[in-house]
Amino acid sequence: MSKVLGIIAEYNPFHNGHLYHICKSVEESNAEYVICVISGNFVQRGNTSIIDKWTKAKMAIANGADLVLELPTIYSTSSAENFAEGAIKLLDSLGVVDTISFGMEANDIATLNNIANVLYQEPKDYITMLNHELSRGISFPKARENALLMYLNDIKRYANVLTGANNILGIEYLKALKKLKSPLTPLGIKREKVYYNDEIIVDDFASATAIRKFIVNQKFDEIRKVIPRSSYILLGQELQKGHYVLDLSKFQKEILYILRKMSLQEIQNLPDVSEGLENAIKNAANSCNNIIDLVNMIKSKRYTQTRIQRILVYALLGIDKKMMETSKKTIPYARVLGVSEKGKRLISEIIGKNPKVNLVTSVKDFLKTSKNKSLKEMLNLDIYATNVYTLGYEADSWSNLDYTNKIVTMKDLMKSQK
Repeated sequence: MSKVLGIIAEYNPFHNGHLYHICKSVEESNAEYVICVISGNFVQRGNTSIIDKWTKAKMAIANGADLVLELPTIYSTSSAENFAEGAIKLLDSLGVVDTISFGMEANDIATLNNIANVLYQEPKDYITMLNHELSRGISFPKARENALLMYLNDIKRYANVLTGANNILGIEYLKALKKLKSPLTPLGIKREKVYYNDEIIVDDFASATAIRKFIVNQKFDEIRKVIPRSSYILLGQELQKGHYVLDLSKFQKEILYILRKMSLQEIQNLPDVSEGLENAIKNAANSCNNIIDLVNMIKSKRYTQTRIQRILVYALLGIDKKMMETSKKTIPYARVLGVSEKGKRLISEIIGKNPKVNLVTSVKDFLKTSKNKSLKEMLNLDIYATNVYTLGYEADSWSNLDYTNKIVTMKDLMKSQK
């Protein structure tokens, strides 16, 4: 069997740091194939992707991916825990992946693994410390960080580890591997030059956060320095066509309308809403007319801005607690967004190794033939998410692109690069 590397990413948009990560991961794993599982049109920190999932798939295929799969919307908009577990379940279900690689700010994977062990095993002393920290009224991420530092009792080694966005996801990937008893080998690649929220350029590296700001401010000379040429061409084409969504504020009126229409009980039924938060959301929705004021009115020491924004995405897309709970018990399908020439052979290997794998190459056919109600509901959510997303375009806000857009191939890519 071939050596296969799995990477979980958002590519929002694909930049030189992502290219470095793919190249370094291939080098260290000796992989013959690269599978990228990417977020679709809505992403994990409660926001929109700046470009659509097919364009992101093109960028990935152009820069070394052999197979690009969509992480279903229910996972891509979830907390770090469910995001990571959904992606690991997907890669594990293929039956061909050997290694999963992720970026990290930490110097070594052992540091992250020690934290993942505590979170997986949940020792009594740690839980007591966590509950004590939560009783102080601080947010769950901060309470967890404090409890872990107390439990592990090594400030020098673990301080600031849980403030790194890549570290947090890396820990969740490791925890998911343990929970699923997956044979996948984890590989951590240290993030170089710039970190997740940095807004500076170092050499030819910039974070996706910085690049999105460059796009807003139309700093195209800066963008050209920090993303591969193929990504730059594809990004320029989408911006020129008006096929982009800068952020969640594009849907602020829709979100406010939905929240005003919803009952308190319906808001309470959104994932991540607890302890009377529905009252604060309802009050804010009834007195605000933009998303910035809305988030600022709701967020507090206990509820982070990211958590609030995720709740707003759930409201926009109609995701409720029951759907979220179902996702935790479900092994997702593998929806193919893009494939290289080499990747076509890999698909044959996957089907040969695991004939029962839920590989989606046609949305229409899968919805017609699958008898799995949970997977059909999940796929319908992906379709709906795209239909909502394109409403944010400046032009051509067509619906049902999941039915009409074809799988991205190298041939399509070569056409678009001319």
